[in-house]
Amino acid sequence: MDTTAAREHESRTVLVRIREARPTLRRSERQVAEVLLDDPVAAANLSITELAERSHTSTTSVVRFYRSVGYTRYQDLRLDLAQEAARERLQTSDLPPVSGDIDQDDTIADIISKIALSETLSISDTAAVLDTEALTAAIHAILRARRVDIFGVGAGSIVGLDLQQKLTRIGLTALMWHDPHAALTTAAVLDEKCVAFAVSHSGTTTDTVDYLTQARARGATTIALTNFSRSPLTAVADIVLLTAARETLFRSGALGSRIAQLTVVDCLFIGIAQASYDQSVTALQQTYSAVRARRIPAE
Repeated sequence: MDTTAAREHESRTVLVRIREARPTLRRSERQVAEVLLDDPVAAANLSITELAERSHTSTTSVVRFYRSVGYTRYQDLRLDLAQEAARERLQTSDLPPVSGDIDQDDTIADIISKIALSETLSISDTAAVLDTEALTAAIHAILRARRVDIFGVGAGSIVGLDLQQKLTRIGLTALMWHDPHAALTTAAVLDEKCVAFAVSHSGTTTDTVDYLTQARARGATTIALTNFSRSPLTAVADIVLLTAARETLFRSGALGSRIAQLTVVDCLFIGIAQASYDQSVTALQQTYSAVRARRIPAE
């Protein structure tokens, strides 16, 4: 990647990396992160001293913060913040201008606008951080597998079921496990010809981590779909597919993560279908005809 391309890549992911790092930061560093995320445009114009004052912390904490998110110079962080904020404004220029989390005084129109903005940016951010090499590896692993076993808890199970239905439609053997005990017993009999796919926004859900750990111990290829690269789940995954969901008070977990995860699932499915084009097209036509045949004819 040349210098210009690398700089553009950094600017496109700066806010994503700050959100991802936030849970692991010290309290003083999280205060800095909150100021930057609340208003990236204003923050990009602040000196280190001004940012420290605005976040009620010290310049030392600001330095620790920007090093924690991968920067060696404060001016590079400021530049990327400005570029990313400008990109977001351009990308959402057709949407109503809204800001902040959903609050008690919002109208229904405000709620619609804020959700539309958040989900548009969640999809865009996920597309920016999604590793094409990891996605390609996941596609090939699933195509080679004799079966794909999928597990997720709560909203993760909804996303897992969507993946299972998509894979089944193109003739692949895919099983979704909703019960943690059933998932563990299944993982215990997998082998190197199988894929174990786990969905967890936080990457810290104990049942999901245990499932992937067991599957990996049996030799299965393990794939994790998560929002955080530094998590217990990624530690036991051979392939990591990252999302960049925008979580807020009212849109935690079940809402914010799902749209980003479904975006990745769609990319994965289309990649698999494209790589097995003839087989997939035939299977899609057959499954469509089977469902269509069940419809009540119009009078």
